[in-house]
Amino acid sequence: MRIGIDFDNTIICYDKVFAAAARQRGLVPEGWDGLKTDVRDFLRSRAGGELAWQGLQGFVYGKGIGGAEINPGVREFLAACRKAAASVHIVSHKTQFGHQDPDRVDLREAARGWLKSAGLIDTADAAISAGNVHFEDTLAAKVERLASLQLDIFIDDLVDVFEQPHFPKTTRSILFTQSQPPYPAHCEPLATWADIHRGVFGA
Repeated sequence: MRIGIDFDNTIICYDKVFAAAARQRGLVPEGWDGLKTDVRDFLRSRAGGELAWQGLQGFVYGKGIGGAEINPGVREFLAACRKAAASVHIVSHKTQFGHQDPDRVDLREAARGWLKSAGLIDTADAAISAGNVHFEDTLAAKVERLASLQLDIFIDDLVDVFEQPHFPKTTRSILFTQSQPPYPAHCEPLATWADIHRGVFGA
């Protein structure tokens, strides 16, 4: 079995670090809390909010990535992949540098560093080999990459990926989401990694 998984907001969860960084920068009121999407929507509702949001993203995905967490259930799913001798690939749309990051932190190296510190690559029992981590500049390139890998399953939190016209029809599409429909007809919406685990391995 060949399984592909998105990185941002699928394997890794940034909710706490986005809220904390927004508070530290004075972008939200003191004591404010919310998910990543709440921070984004709050900032975009204000003058100059889009640039502030891009700058916050550049920090969180780079220097601030150490404060991010692994989504619950990912470790157990990857352990099941290893047990089943599945080939696992990370395929992510991630530019090398943030649009509004004055420090020019390499976001791809930051992500690899996080994966290593989380024990997901470069360990003897890791389910993912370092060579199976792919970062692409555009959404189209991401879909081209996953198509070239001839994956049986791809797991992503973004509907946009599955709506790309060249998304391979032979790849099972698992949408990691807690939001309500509509979804593309070929997508299988699952709300938790425990649900994904059961959906893929049946237990």
